[in-house]
Amino acid sequence: MLNVVVVDDEPLARKGMLYRLNEYPSLKVVAECGNGKEALDAIAQHQPDLVFLDVEMPGMDGFAVLEQLQQQQLPMPYVIFVTAYDHYALAAFDVNAIDYVLKPVEAERLRLAIDKAIKAFESKDVQKHKSQLAQVVSRLTGDDAETILERLSNEEPVVDSRYPEAISIKDSGEITRVMVVDIHWVDAAGDYMCIHTRDGQTHILRKTMKELEQELDPRLFVRVHRSAIVNVNTIVKLQMLPNGEHQLVLSNQQTVKVSRSYKDRVKQVFKGA
Repeated sequence: MLNVVVVDDEPLARKGMLYRLNEYPSLKVVAECGNGKEALDAIAQHQPDLVFLDVEMPGMDGFAVLEQLQQQQLPMPYVIFVTAYDHYALAAFDVNAIDYVLKPVEAERLRLAIDKAIKAFESKDVQKHKSQLAQVVSRLTGDDAETILERLSNEEPVVDSRYPEAISIKDSGEITRVMVVDIHWVDAAGDYMCIHTRDGQTHILRKTMKELEQELDPRLFVRVHRSAIVNVNTIVKLQMLPNGEHQLVLSNQQTVKVSRSYKDRVKQVFKGA
């Protein structure tokens, strides 16, 4: 029997997956998670054999969860991605390398993915699966797959050292450590940066926008205005206003103006959509 963790930020989609998995006596669901942080905690606690991982989640998406597993040196389970957008999966990994299912999940497609996972465990082909995951993580870290596999074999963490995973903010004699994946968006207020996080808090950082932009991974953050940076995983839609200007709508319903000079950068986020 394989221990399974189900990760999806949509409660109905999560319940639907749990219902379908009840039909497989060889699978035992040990945890269900509504976001990336819960997924990391559950994987660390239960060390599951298989994870059904939602790709599009606010704050920490499915690929960020994979990267955090590598960085924290947590056991890497077999992963079946779940996505509502086919091109996301195709752009992220080879279809033949790591399996995925599309929302709404079809019973036959799910069966094929589960059969593939079970056969992988039965054949004890662990190294092949690590190679497959390395291909995905290489796209996240910028390292080549061979380098990642070498680090794994040497029990070294796979860390993208170019960009910090957290930002330290000093305020009134205290230092707060803010995880980068938890940042929704940033706006400038004079010589200060207002960092808005997914829990609704705002942290004040004394730093220029240019300095902060250089610290943030451009694959995760996009400059949308001379005084605003947005986490791409929080973007819900791009709207054109009656006056011809554009604005972004984030997952927390916050709207952020897009300046003309940064409009092309923002549109790259929606490329292929």
